[in-house]
Amino acid sequence: MEKLQGEASSKRKLGLFDAVMLVMGSMIGSGIFIVSADIMRNLGSGYWLIVVWVITGVMTVAAAISYGELSSMFPKAGGQYTYLKEIFGRMMGFLYGWGLFTVIQTGTIAAVAVAFGKFTAYLIPALNNAAPIFQNGGYKITWIQILAIGV
Repeated sequence: MEKLQGEASSKRKLGLFDAVMLVMGSMIGSGIFIVSADIMRNLGSGYWLIVVWVITGVMTVAAAISYGELSSMFPKAGGQYTYLKEIFGRMMGFLYGWGLFTVIQTGTIAAVAVAFGKFTAYLIPALNNAAPIFQNGGYKITWIQILAIGV
């Protein structure tokens, strides 16, 4: 029985590839499709857009290497919460946990919902022709987009 429990325990190892995938997964979301157009509008050149992407790629690799180092220093489950708790104390870990729950995750879900509504309106033009319930410059929200977000 003891041997079976020992084999069933999770492998607590995070390598470079795992750390890179973790950081990329947390950074790349629906925003990549929305932000690129704004960056291109502000930069005015495809060359500078590629330079910006290369710089952010280097920053992402640095973050992944940092996560790899942290995971080897603190071989415990819990990710960022564990790192903050071990380095800065229990209160910082507690504040991060609640901040993640009340601000970070809810903001991420809202951003994905807005992107979904925006791209649904692009993919199905009939949804974009409804009378807006809110309009500010070129930005508008329609009931159909809200319905699409709810789906």
